[in-house]
Order: sequence, then structure tokens, then C-alpha cells
Amino acid sequence: MLNWYAVQTKPRQEATAELNLERQGYHTYLPKILLRKRRRDKWAKVVEPLFPRYLFIQVDTKQQSLAPVRSTLGVAALVRFGHLLRPVPDEVIDFIRQAEDPDTHQHHADDWPHQPGDEVQVLEGPFAGLTGIFQAQTGEQRALLLIELLGRQNTITVDINTVGPNSFGQTYA
Repeated sequence: MLNWYAVQTKPRQEATAELNLERQGYHTYLPKILLRKRRRDKWAKVVEPLFPRYLFIQVDTKQQSLAPVRSTLGVAALVRFGHLLRPVPDEVIDFIRQAEDPDTHQHHADDWPHQPGDEVQVLEGPFAGLTGIFQAQTGEQRALLLIELLGRQNTITVDINTVGPNSFGQTYA
């Protein structure tokens, strides 16, 4: 009987573990997610594992041993509960797969990391260092922010690539 098992990988080695497990004849499943992250002062779409440091393998333990898995390049361990290796229910894998885009086989995070009401900081330009409340994305490259400037609330439009999370701990007044 085929069962799914969770495999913990070494940090950032999910793809390496997947490749090496497949080379050994294991059927693998590495769920991925498409999200936006800041890379070199710009927002970029990146594909990452949905569950960092984890992937799944499907094995018939009567036909194939799990012993080689733990010594596979990129693998840290098989996920256990105490000392027992427990299969992941098929329903869990099916649920994860049903949420994927049918064309790309990826999950999609919200297209923009900031939602209306989020506290953000302007990272570059004349408003650099100011914090504000993200209001909306007004076009492909612009963001609308509510900031306090000169003692009153103002709405400004800035390049979307200059907006980031409020990392300096300052709060919007």
C-alpha cells in the first residue's frame, strides 16, 4: 500500500533532496508557492517551498525501504512522532494539491505583500524613513500611502518599490 511520509530537509535544500530522492526511485511532492519579496531594492516574484524544509515522499514500504532516505543528500530526517514513523493521510496531500494553480502547480500568495491598513515605511526618495499606512496600489509601479507630515495626515503617492515593512519599529502617529 502506498503511503505519504513527510521528510525534513536541510536548510534551503528542498530541491536537492527532491532530486536525489527521485534519483533513488522515490515519488516526491514538493509543494511550492509564488510570492513577492524584495530583492535588490525591487519587488520580485519568487517561487519557494510552501513548507520550508519539508517535502513529501510516497512509498510502498513492503516494496521499497525508507532506510536510504535519511542518508540522502539534502535530507535531514524523516518526520516522526516520538519514535514512530506515521504516514501523512492522502486527504492532506489531496487538500494541498487542490489549492494549487492547475497550470503552474504552485500556490499563490496575495500578489502584493502589503494590504490596506498595513504599517509600512518609505525606504528611498524624498520621504525615506517616514512611516505610513498603506492605502492601495494605484497602478503597476505606484502606491498610495497615508502619512503624518507637518502635523497633519496627508496622502502621498510613491514608487511601489520604495515601500517596505516598518522595520525600524517606529509607529505611525
